[in-house]
Amino acid sequence: MIDVRSICAIGRRGQLGLAGRLPWEGCREREYVADVERFFAITQGHVLLAGPRTVASVPAFAKADRTVVAIRSGERPQDVLARYEGRVVFIGGGPPVWDAYARFIRHWDITRLPYDGDADRWFNPEWLVAR
Repeated sequence: MIDVRSICAIGRRGQLGLAGRLPWEGCREREYVADVERFFAITQGHVLLAGPRTVASVPAFAKADRTVVAIRSGERPQDVLARYEGRVVFIGGGPPVWDAYARFIRHWDITRLPYDGDADRWFNPEWLVAR
């Protein structure tokens, strides 16, 4: 069995991204730093599947203690997930990835951050009930 999860942070209104990055990227306030530290702690030792842009943003130190794999839109999610039987797999990478993988995710770990600025990518609550 594959344990498929997702971990993400959203802004007050569900903001996820802006111009290909996290809208709050670079914020040094305690909540933002703690969220990044928590992400790396929870995913440590597990598999992180994400789109190429997200994978490219994972720092080298994080690739040493988790399996980080770029997924492509032409790949069938069930085929990709089958490669990681018996592992905990986290799905990351934003709306296109969650559109494809939401139906396989059994646990969503969502942190609401105090960000209330601009965004061009939003969290879709329908992902939570996709089957």
